[in-house]
Amino acid sequence: MTGKLNWCWVVAILVLVAVIVIAGALAFTRYSPGQHVEIFLPPAQGLEETGDEVEFEPQKININRAEAWLLEALPGIGETRAQHIVDHREQNGPFRDITEITSVEGIGRAIYEQIKDLITTDG
Repeated sequence: MTGKLNWCWVVAILVLVAVIVIAGALAFTRYSPGQHVEIFLPPAQGLEETGDEVEFEPQKININRAEAWLLEALPGIGETRAQHIVDHREQNGPFRDITEITSVEGIGRAIYEQIKDLITTDG
């Protein structure tokens, strides 16, 4: 009985090894390194399709709602200027137009030109 039991284990192990080898070979031939893999994702918010091309439209920062840490991400706006924007908003109410940001201490025309396409008052 012991010899028969050992023979069953040998056959089971050989079948298992054969399955693993065949599956590995199939996986290797199907997904060889030279092949390109294409992944199709639905258009995300902020993307605009124009014919065959997809153009990225950056998310704008709402200067009436953004906290100081988010405003710091804008070019030319560091920790101090971001806090000035928040303080100005708290003292004078929301900005009606993005050009009003130039009335904030430390933000002149040059900085406005850098950030005008990245900010909004809508939202």
